[in-house]
Amino acid sequence: MIEVNNIHKSFGDAHILKGISTVFETGKTNLIIGQSGSGKTVLLKCLLGLFSPEEGSIVYDGQKYSELSSKDQRNLRQDMGMVFQGSALFDGMTVAGNVMFPLEMFTKLAKSEMEDRVNIVLKRVNLVDADHKYPSEISGGMQKRVAIARAIVMNPQYLFCDEPNSGLDPKTAIIIDNLIKEITEEYNITTVINTHDMNSVMEIGEKIIFLKDGLKEWEGTKHEIFKTDNQAVTSFVYSSELFKKVRQMYLEERN
Repeated sequence: MIEVNNIHKSFGDAHILKGISTVFETGKTNLIIGQSGSGKTVLLKCLLGLFSPEEGSIVYDGQKYSELSSKDQRNLRQDMGMVFQGSALFDGMTVAGNVMFPLEMFTKLAKSEMEDRVNIVLKRVNLVDADHKYPSEISGGMQKRVAIARAIVMNPQYLFCDEPNSGLDPKTAIIIDNLIKEITEEYNITTVINTHDMNSVMEIGEKIIFLKDGLKEWEGTKHEIFKTDNQAVTSFVYSSELFKKVRQMYLEERN
């Protein structure tokens, strides 16, 4: 669980986060949504320890990040897995090499142990037969699965995903969404996803926070978002025609 308590973050005169408070729950897919410039990326980078809030605190399962020593902060960051928007794979490494990279960088495991761990996570994301291929030789959806395998290879407690469906077709995006949700539940990870994809909201939005102009405008579940009267939320999410249709079906079923 990650507790965010009244955090503020500014860059010069620009006040980006204005007192954000929320809880990201363990074993659930927690989504951050909002328009460009709403503060989503800055919040995610604060959660990753890349930015330090000027006010407030972030607490990881009882550990207040700002009160940890530099060594303990580094150790905590090694408990974090990250899936980047563009997958961020190394072109000159094979699939297996990309997944093994964090193990080589941050552990002292024997080569055979690292290979075993890589094989386990590649099997979990259904990429066993692609281990010898290079990123340029596989599809965008497969690249995302490699990125997920790399993010979980060190058994993280926290998984962060920045626009994991960016550039994917709708069918592949659903596959990636479901894979992230399944892994979250199986590994009992605290997963936080920064997204603008309304399909993701409908598929896996167990906890959603909506940011607007650096403020937490709304929070709830994928079911509650259909019922909200918050105009900022409705104007954002119902810009999707598919979301409008699904909401209408939901309301008709309720009646």
